[in-house]
Amino acid sequence: MKGETTTQTKIRFNDCDPIGHLNNVKYLDYMLNAREDHVVETYGFTYEEHIRLTGCTWVAIQNQIAYLKEVRPNTVVNISSKIIKLGERTSVVEILMRDEKNEAIHAALWTTAIYFSMKERRSVPHSPELMEFFKDFWVEIPEQHFEQRTESLRKENKQWRKS
Repeated sequence: MKGETTTQTKIRFNDCDPIGHLNNVKYLDYMLNAREDHVVETYGFTYEEHIRLTGCTWVAIQNQIAYLKEVRPNTVVNISSKIIKLGERTSVVEILMRDEKNEAIHAALWTTAIYFSMKERRSVPHSPELMEFFKDFWVEIPEQHFEQRTESLRKENKQWRKS
C-alpha cells in the first residue's frame, strides 16, 4: 500500500513496568518515533526541512490510543502508519503496533494534527500543492470513528487467536 509504511523495532526492557509490560507512555514514544521515520521514508522530507521550506508544521492536537494486547520486553513489533483523514487544516494519522508476524495488534493510535504557521502562530490551510501531494498517500479505512476502529481491531485479534 503506497500510503502505509512499516518499520520493525524491539521493545526494550527498561521501557517496561515492574510486571513486565510495555509502559503505557512508552507506546506513544515507540509509535511517534516510528511515524517520524515513516515521514522521511514515505514523503522524502523531515519535519525540520518542511519548516525551513514553508514556515509551517503539523502540531498534534489530539491523541487517541487503545491498548489491545500486552507487549513484553524484547518483543519485536511492526509499527505502521498512514494518513486516514485529510482536511483543509487537519489530518489524522493512524499508527498500529503489531506483532512480528503482523497477526496480533498490540495498540492503535490516532493522532490528529493541525497545520500550523510558525510565523503567524496559528493554524493555516494546507496549500493546494500539499493537498495534491498527500492525496496519493491517503488510505481509506471503513471506520470513521476511533471507537468503531478499535472494536474492529479487537475482532481481528479474536479471529487471530481462534486460528
